[in-house]
Amino acid sequence: MTTSTPEPVTAPHHAAGSPRRFRAGWRIVASKELSDHMRSARLLMLLILVGLAGLVSVHAASGPIRDAAAAASQTPSVFLLLFTISPNRVPSFIAFIGILGPLLGIVFGFDAINSERSQRTLPKLVAQPIYRDDIINGKFAAGIGAIAVVLTAVTAIVAGYGMLRLGVSPTGTDLARLAAFLVLSIVYVSLWLGFALLLSIITRRAATAALAALAAWLVLTLFIGLIAGLAADTFHPVHDNTSVEQVLDNARFELNVSRISPDQLYQEATKLVLTPTQQQTGITLARRDQLAIPTALDLRESLSLAWWQLSALLAACTVMFAGSYALFLRQEVRA
Repeated sequence: MTTSTPEPVTAPHHAAGSPRRFRAGWRIVASKELSDHMRSARLLMLLILVGLAGLVSVHAASGPIRDAAAAASQTPSVFLLLFTISPNRVPSFIAFIGILGPLLGIVFGFDAINSERSQRTLPKLVAQPIYRDDIINGKFAAGIGAIAVVLTAVTAIVAGYGMLRLGVSPTGTDLARLAAFLVLSIVYVSLWLGFALLLSIITRRAATAALAALAAWLVLTLFIGLIAGLAADTFHPVHDNTSVEQVLDNARFELNVSRISPDQLYQEATKLVLTPTQQQTGITLARRDQLAIPTALDLRESLSLAWWQLSALLAACTVMFAGSYALFLRQEVRA
Protein backbone atom coordinates (compact mmCIF):
# COMPACT_ATOMS: atom_id res chain seq x y z
CA MET A 1 0.00 0.00 0.00
CA THR A 2 1.50 3.26 -1.10
CA THR A 3 0.69 6.59 0.52
CA SER A 4 0.64 9.69 -1.61
CA THR A 5 2.07 12.84 -0.14
CA PRO A 6 -0.31 15.81 -0.33
CA GLU A 7 0.75 18.59 -2.64
CA PRO A 8 1.76 21.77 -0.82
CA VAL A 9 -0.60 24.68 -1.02
CA THR A 10 1.09 27.45 -2.99
CA ALA A 11 0.66 31.03 -1.91
CA PRO A 12 0.31 33.83 -4.39
CA HIS A 13 3.63 34.28 -6.13
CA HIS A 14 5.72 37.32 -5.32
CA ALA A 15 9.30 37.97 -6.19
CA ALA A 16 11.67 36.99 -3.42
CA GLY A 17 12.34 39.85 -1.07
CA SER A 18 9.99 42.26 -2.85
CA PRO A 19 7.10 43.79 -0.92
CA ARG A 20 3.54 43.38 -2.07
CA ARG A 21 2.44 46.30 -4.26
CA PHE A 22 -0.85 48.10 -3.66
CA ARG A 23 -3.08 48.14 -6.70
CA ALA A 24 -4.58 51.52 -5.78
CA GLY A 25 -1.57 53.21 -4.26
CA TRP A 26 -2.57 56.55 -5.76
CA ARG A 27 -5.63 56.57 -3.53
CA ILE A 28 -3.45 56.26 -0.46
CA VAL A 29 -1.24 59.13 -1.60
CA ALA A 30 -4.26 61.23 -2.59
CA SER A 31 -5.97 60.62 0.75
CA LYS A 32 -2.86 61.64 2.69
CA GLU A 33 -2.22 64.73 0.54
CA LEU A 34 -5.87 65.83 0.60
CA SER A 35 -5.94 65.49 4.37
CA ASP A 36 -2.85 67.70 4.58
CA HIS A 37 -4.47 70.26 2.25
CA MET A 38 -7.66 70.36 4.27
CA ARG A 39 -5.75 71.04 7.49
CA SER A 40 -3.33 73.55 5.99
CA ALA A 41 -3.43 77.27 6.66
CA ARG A 42 -3.01 78.02 2.96
CA LEU A 43 -6.42 76.52 2.13
CA LEU A 44 -8.12 78.59 4.81
CA MET A 45 -6.41 81.76 3.60
CA LEU A 46 -7.35 81.13 -0.03
CA LEU A 47 -10.93 80.27 0.94
CA ILE A 48 -11.22 83.57 2.81
CA LEU A 49 -9.58 85.54 -0.01
CA VAL A 50 -11.68 84.11 -2.83
CA GLY A 51 -14.81 84.13 -0.68
CA LEU A 52 -14.48 87.79 0.21
CA ALA A 53 -13.81 88.72 -3.41
CA GLY A 54 -16.90 86.82 -4.48
CA LEU A 55 -19.07 88.40 -1.80
CA VAL A 56 -17.91 91.88 -2.81
CA SER A 57 -18.75 91.25 -6.47
CA VAL A 58 -22.18 89.80 -5.71
CA HIS A 59 -22.94 92.60 -3.22
CA ALA A 60 -22.12 95.20 -5.88
CA ALA A 61 -24.13 93.38 -8.56
CA SER A 62 -27.24 92.74 -6.46
CA GLY A 63 -27.94 96.43 -5.86
CA PRO A 64 -28.53 97.48 -9.49
CA ILE A 65 -30.47 94.30 -10.19
CA ARG A 66 -32.76 94.83 -7.21
CA ASP A 67 -33.26 98.52 -8.02
CA ALA A 68 -34.26 97.62 -11.58
CA ALA A 69 -36.41 94.66 -10.57
CA ALA A 70 -39.16 95.51 -13.04
CA ALA A 71 -36.82 95.47 -16.03
CA ALA A 72 -34.81 92.57 -14.70
CA SER A 73 -37.90 90.43 -14.28
CA GLN A 74 -38.19 90.27 -18.06
CA THR A 75 -34.67 88.90 -18.35
CA PRO A 76 -34.26 85.11 -18.22
CA SER A 77 -32.20 83.75 -15.32
CA VAL A 78 -32.06 86.91 -13.25
CA PHE A 79 -30.24 85.00 -10.52
CA LEU A 80 -27.30 84.27 -12.84
CA LEU A 81 -26.77 87.99 -13.42
CA LEU A 82 -25.21 88.11 -9.97
CA PHE A 83 -22.21 86.20 -11.31
CA THR A 84 -21.71 87.99 -14.62
CA ILE A 85 -22.37 91.73 -14.31
CA SER A 86 -19.79 94.15 -12.89
CA PRO A 87 -21.28 97.52 -11.86
CA ASN A 88 -19.43 100.42 -10.22
CA ARG A 89 -16.08 99.22 -11.64
CA VAL A 90 -16.14 96.15 -9.41
CA PRO A 91 -15.13 93.00 -11.33
CA SER A 92 -17.77 90.33 -11.68
CA PHE A 93 -17.61 87.04 -9.83
CA ILE A 94 -16.35 85.15 -12.89
CA ALA A 95 -13.68 87.83 -13.37
CA PHE A 96 -12.50 87.34 -9.79
CA ILE A 97 -12.33 83.56 -10.29
CA GLY A 98 -10.42 84.08 -13.52
CA ILE A 99 -7.84 86.23 -11.72
CA LEU A 100 -7.60 84.52 -8.33
CA GLY A 101 -8.38 80.96 -9.44
CA PRO A 102 -4.85 80.29 -10.76
CA LEU A 103 -3.49 81.02 -7.30
CA LEU A 104 -5.38 77.97 -6.03
CA GLY A 105 -3.65 75.71 -8.51
CA ILE A 106 -0.25 77.29 -7.91
CA VAL A 107 -0.49 77.05 -4.12
CA PHE A 108 -1.47 73.38 -4.16
CA GLY A 109 1.14 72.33 -6.73
CA PHE A 110 4.31 74.45 -6.58
CA ASP A 111 5.91 72.39 -3.76
CA ALA A 112 4.33 69.00 -4.39
CA ILE A 113 7.57 67.26 -5.43
CA ASN A 114 10.48 69.57 -4.66
CA SER A 115 9.44 69.87 -1.01
CA GLU A 116 9.71 66.08 -0.76
CA ARG A 117 13.22 66.35 -2.21
CA SER A 118 14.32 69.13 0.14
CA GLN A 119 13.05 67.18 3.15
CA ARG A 120 14.62 63.96 1.77
CA THR A 121 11.32 62.13 2.09
CA LEU A 122 10.89 61.32 -1.61
CA PRO A 123 13.27 58.31 -1.58
CA LYS A 124 11.40 56.93 1.44
CA LEU A 125 8.08 57.49 -0.31
CA VAL A 126 9.26 55.65 -3.42
CA ALA A 127 10.57 52.80 -1.25
CA GLN A 128 7.04 52.15 -0.01
CA PRO A 129 5.03 49.35 -1.68
CA ILE A 130 3.43 51.66 -4.23
CA TYR A 131 4.34 52.39 -7.81
CA ARG A 132 6.16 55.57 -8.69
CA ASP A 133 3.34 56.83 -10.90
CA ASP A 134 0.97 56.48 -7.94
CA ILE A 135 2.83 59.37 -6.30
CA ILE A 136 2.29 61.85 -9.11
CA ASN A 137 -1.27 60.62 -9.73
CA GLY A 138 -2.16 60.89 -6.06
CA LYS A 139 -0.73 64.37 -5.65
CA PHE A 140 -2.56 65.64 -8.73
CA ALA A 141 -5.84 64.04 -7.63
CA ALA A 142 -5.48 65.54 -4.15
CA GLY A 143 -4.89 68.98 -5.65
CA ILE A 144 -8.01 68.69 -7.79
CA GLY A 145 -9.97 67.58 -4.73
CA ALA A 146 -8.82 70.60 -2.71
CA ILE A 147 -9.61 72.93 -5.61
CA ALA A 148 -13.09 71.42 -5.96
CA VAL A 149 -13.74 71.89 -2.23
CA VAL A 150 -12.72 75.56 -2.28
CA LEU A 151 -14.60 76.46 -5.46
CA THR A 152 -17.74 74.60 -4.39
CA ALA A 153 -17.74 76.25 -0.95
CA VAL A 154 -17.17 79.73 -2.40
CA THR A 155 -19.86 79.30 -5.06
CA ALA A 156 -22.36 78.04 -2.47
CA ILE A 157 -21.61 80.91 -0.07
CA VAL A 158 -21.85 83.52 -2.80
CA ALA A 159 -25.05 82.03 -4.19
CA GLY A 160 -26.64 81.99 -0.73
CA TYR A 161 -25.68 85.59 -0.08
CA GLY A 162 -27.00 86.57 -3.51
CA MET A 163 -30.34 84.94 -2.72
CA LEU A 164 -30.63 86.97 0.48
CA ARG A 165 -29.67 90.22 -1.23
CA LEU A 166 -31.77 89.77 -4.34
CA GLY A 167 -34.69 87.85 -2.90
CA VAL A 168 -34.78 85.50 -5.90
CA SER A 169 -34.33 81.75 -5.73
CA PRO A 170 -32.49 79.92 -8.54
CA THR A 171 -34.46 77.65 -10.82
CA GLY A 172 -33.42 74.15 -11.77
CA THR A 173 -31.92 75.49 -14.99
CA ASP A 174 -29.94 78.06 -13.02
CA LEU A 175 -28.54 75.34 -10.76
CA ALA A 176 -27.59 73.24 -13.79
CA ARG A 177 -25.74 76.19 -15.30
CA LEU A 178 -23.99 76.85 -11.99
CA ALA A 179 -22.91 73.19 -11.90
CA ALA A 180 -21.52 73.50 -15.43
CA PHE A 181 -19.74 76.69 -14.40
CA LEU A 182 -18.25 74.90 -11.41
CA VAL A 183 -16.92 72.05 -13.55
CA LEU A 184 -15.46 74.55 -16.01
CA SER A 185 -13.79 76.46 -13.16
CA ILE A 186 -12.26 73.26 -11.76
CA VAL A 187 -10.80 72.43 -15.18
CA TYR A 188 -9.41 75.97 -15.50
CA VAL A 189 -7.76 75.94 -12.08
CA SER A 190 -6.51 72.36 -12.57
CA LEU A 191 -4.61 73.62 -15.62
CA TRP A 192 -2.60 75.87 -13.32
CA LEU A 193 -2.23 73.02 -10.86
CA GLY A 194 -0.66 70.89 -13.59
CA PHE A 195 1.65 73.78 -14.55
CA ALA A 196 2.75 74.29 -10.94
CA LEU A 197 3.27 70.54 -10.54
CA LEU A 198 5.46 70.53 -13.64
CA LEU A 199 7.57 73.36 -12.23
CA SER A 200 7.80 71.49 -8.93
CA ILE A 201 9.39 68.56 -10.76
CA ILE A 202 11.71 70.67 -12.91
CA THR A 203 13.05 72.93 -10.15
CA ARG A 204 14.83 71.82 -7.01
CA ARG A 205 13.53 74.59 -4.79
CA ALA A 206 9.92 75.41 -3.99
CA ALA A 207 10.63 79.16 -4.01
CA THR A 208 11.91 78.97 -7.59
CA ALA A 209 8.81 77.08 -8.73
CA ALA A 210 6.53 79.56 -6.95
CA LEU A 211 8.22 82.59 -8.52
CA ALA A 212 8.12 81.05 -12.01
CA ALA A 213 4.44 80.15 -11.63
CA LEU A 214 3.54 83.61 -10.32
CA ALA A 215 5.43 85.24 -13.19
CA ALA A 216 3.45 83.20 -15.71
CA TRP A 217 0.24 84.08 -13.86
CA LEU A 218 1.02 87.80 -14.00
CA VAL A 219 1.83 87.70 -17.72
CA LEU A 220 -1.05 85.48 -18.85
CA THR A 221 -3.72 86.95 -16.55
CA LEU A 222 -2.94 90.58 -15.76
CA PHE A 223 -0.62 91.77 -18.54
CA ILE A 224 -2.00 89.84 -21.50
CA GLY A 225 -4.38 92.68 -22.40
CA LEU A 226 -1.51 95.15 -22.66
CA ILE A 227 0.59 92.70 -24.69
CA ALA A 228 -2.30 91.92 -27.05
CA GLY A 229 -3.03 95.63 -27.55
CA LEU A 230 0.58 96.43 -28.39
CA ALA A 231 0.77 93.51 -30.81
CA ALA A 232 -2.47 94.56 -32.52
CA ASP A 233 -1.28 98.16 -32.89
CA THR A 234 1.99 96.92 -34.36
CA PHE A 235 0.56 94.61 -37.02
CA HIS A 236 -2.74 96.44 -37.62
CA PRO A 237 -2.21 100.11 -36.70
CA VAL A 238 -5.23 102.34 -36.33
CA HIS A 239 -5.14 106.03 -37.34
CA ASP A 240 -7.69 108.84 -37.66
CA ASN A 241 -8.48 107.94 -41.27
CA THR A 242 -8.53 104.19 -40.73
CA SER A 243 -11.43 102.30 -42.31
CA VAL A 244 -13.93 100.25 -40.33
CA GLU A 245 -12.49 97.01 -41.70
CA GLN A 246 -9.00 97.94 -40.48
CA VAL A 247 -10.39 98.75 -37.03
CA LEU A 248 -12.06 95.33 -36.98
CA ASP A 249 -8.81 93.67 -38.04
CA ASN A 250 -7.08 95.37 -35.11
CA ALA A 251 -9.77 94.24 -32.66
CA ARG A 252 -9.81 90.66 -33.98
CA PHE A 253 -6.03 90.39 -33.85
CA GLU A 254 -6.03 91.67 -30.27
CA LEU A 255 -8.67 89.12 -29.32
CA ASN A 256 -6.78 86.25 -30.93
CA VAL A 257 -3.59 87.17 -29.11
CA SER A 258 -5.54 87.44 -25.85
CA ARG A 259 -6.79 83.89 -26.37
CA ILE A 260 -3.29 82.65 -25.66
CA SER A 261 -4.24 83.29 -22.04
CA PRO A 262 -6.33 80.59 -20.33
CA ASP A 263 -8.16 83.40 -18.54
CA GLN A 264 -9.54 84.75 -21.84
CA LEU A 265 -10.83 81.32 -22.82
CA TYR A 266 -12.31 80.87 -19.36
CA GLN A 267 -14.09 84.23 -19.47
CA GLU A 268 -15.61 83.49 -22.88
CA ALA A 269 -16.78 80.02 -21.86
CA THR A 270 -18.27 81.09 -18.52
CA LYS A 271 -20.17 83.97 -20.10
CA LEU A 272 -21.73 81.54 -22.56
CA VAL A 273 -22.61 79.10 -19.79
CA LEU A 274 -24.00 81.63 -17.29
CA THR A 275 -25.73 83.93 -19.80
CA PRO A 276 -28.57 82.11 -21.61
CA THR A 277 -28.97 84.97 -24.11
CA GLN A 278 -25.29 84.95 -25.09
CA GLN A 279 -25.13 83.40 -28.55
CA GLN A 280 -21.64 84.25 -29.80
CA THR A 281 -18.16 85.36 -28.85
CA GLY A 282 -15.60 87.43 -30.66
CA ILE A 283 -15.81 90.69 -32.63
CA THR A 284 -18.93 91.02 -34.80
CA LEU A 285 -21.00 93.81 -36.29
CA ALA A 286 -24.61 93.92 -35.18
CA ARG A 287 -27.22 93.93 -37.92
CA ARG A 288 -30.70 95.35 -37.62
CA ASP A 289 -32.19 91.91 -37.22
CA GLN A 290 -29.85 91.31 -34.26
CA LEU A 291 -30.86 94.41 -32.30
CA ALA A 292 -33.89 92.71 -30.74
CA ILE A 293 -33.57 90.91 -27.43
CA PRO A 294 -32.16 87.46 -28.26
CA THR A 295 -33.98 84.37 -27.17
CA ALA A 296 -32.61 82.31 -24.31
CA LEU A 297 -30.70 79.15 -25.18
CA ASP A 298 -30.84 75.96 -23.20
CA LEU A 299 -27.75 74.62 -21.45
CA ARG A 300 -26.90 72.12 -24.18
CA GLU A 301 -26.86 74.84 -26.82
CA SER A 302 -24.71 77.10 -24.63
CA LEU A 303 -22.24 74.28 -24.09
CA SER A 304 -22.11 73.61 -27.81
CA LEU A 305 -21.09 77.24 -28.34
CA ALA A 306 -18.40 77.02 -25.67
CA TRP A 307 -17.08 73.61 -26.72
CA TRP A 308 -13.81 74.80 -28.23
CA GLN A 309 -12.86 77.00 -25.26
CA LEU A 310 -13.61 74.14 -22.89
CA SER A 311 -11.73 71.69 -25.12
CA ALA A 312 -8.71 74.01 -25.24
CA LEU A 313 -8.63 74.33 -21.45
CA LEU A 314 -9.03 70.59 -20.97
CA ALA A 315 -6.33 69.83 -23.55
CA ALA A 316 -3.92 72.29 -21.92
CA CYS A 317 -4.60 70.72 -18.50
CA THR A 318 -3.97 67.25 -19.94
CA VAL A 319 -0.71 68.35 -21.58
CA MET A 320 0.56 69.87 -18.33
CA PHE A 321 -0.18 66.76 -16.32
CA ALA A 322 1.17 64.44 -19.03
CA GLY A 323 4.42 66.41 -19.05
CA SER A 324 4.65 66.19 -15.26
CA TYR A 325 3.88 62.48 -15.35
CA ALA A 326 6.47 61.64 -18.01
CA LEU A 327 9.18 63.81 -16.47
CA PHE A 328 8.68 62.43 -12.97
CA LEU A 329 8.89 58.81 -14.15
CA ARG A 330 12.16 59.53 -15.95
CA GLN A 331 13.70 61.52 -13.13
CA GLU A 332 16.08 60.09 -10.57
CA VAL A 333 14.31 60.37 -7.25
CA ARG A 334 17.00 58.96 -4.99
CA ALA A 335 19.49 61.75 -5.66
